[in-house]
Amino acid sequence: MQAMQMLQRAQEITANNLANINTAGFKSGKMFQTMLTEEIDGEMFTSVRTGSQPVMAQGVLEQTGGKFDFGINGKGFFVVEENGTEYLTRSGRFMLDGNGNLRNERGAQVMGQDGPIALPELNQALGENREVKFEVGTDGTIRVNDRVRDRLRIVEPDNVAALQQQAGMYFFADEEKVTLNESENSTVMQGYFEKSNVNALEEMVDMMQTMQMFESAQRAMRTADEMLSQATTKLGQY
Repeated sequence: MQAMQMLQRAQEITANNLANINTAGFKSGKMFQTMLTEEIDGEMFTSVRTGSQPVMAQGVLEQTGGKFDFGINGKGFFVVEENGTEYLTRSGRFMLDGNGNLRNERGAQVMGQDGPIALPELNQALGENREVKFEVGTDGTIRVNDRVRDRLRIVEPDNVAALQQQAGMYFFADEEKVTLNESENSTVMQGYFEKSNVNALEEMVDMMQTMQMFESAQRAMRTADEMLSQATTKLGQY
C-alpha cells in the first residue's frame, strides 16, 4: 500500500510536468523519498515520506525577436509581484499595460532595482506610433532612447532546494530558509525566452514504468489477500 501511494504521487508529478511542457520557464519536478526513524512509546518505527523537488536545469532559450521577451542565461531569476507577494520566475515573456507598467502574462508587476518597473514614456511613444529605441542590456539595464530608466532585478537564491514551487512558473522563497542575492553571473538576453525544461520522451517513459510498477504492487497485494483468505478458510475447518 505504501509503495502504491508513492507511485501514485510520482504519476501526479509526471502528469503535472507534461501539462506544463509549453509553460515558459517551467521547471520539471522529480519525486524524492526520505526515511524517518522515530521512537513511539519506547519502540522504534521507520516510515518513508515522499515529496517533489524541481529540476533546475536550464531550458532552451528560444529566439522570438520580441522587444519584451527576455531570457536568463545562468542561475538567476526574475522577481515579480502578484497580489502583494513577491515570486521568483524564469519566465521573461513581459508586456506593457495601459499605464506603461511592465507585467508578465499573469498580470504580475516586474520588479526592478527601484521597485515595480514603469515606462510611461515608452508606452506613450508606442501608442502614438512614434519611433522609439528600447534596449535591455545583458546586465538587465533598461534604456529608452539611450537613457537609463531602470534595471531588471535578477536574483540568485543561496538554497535552491528550499524554494517552494507554485502553480506553473512561480517559486516562493521563504525568508527564513532562503537568502536572495543579486546575481552576478547571469546574463539577460532580449528577444529570447526560456522554454520549459520538460523532456516529453523521458516523462512518457517514466509514466509507463510507474504504471507497470503500480500494477505489480497491486498484483502482490491481491496475491497476499488471496493467501490470507485461503489460510483463514483452512483454519476455520479445524
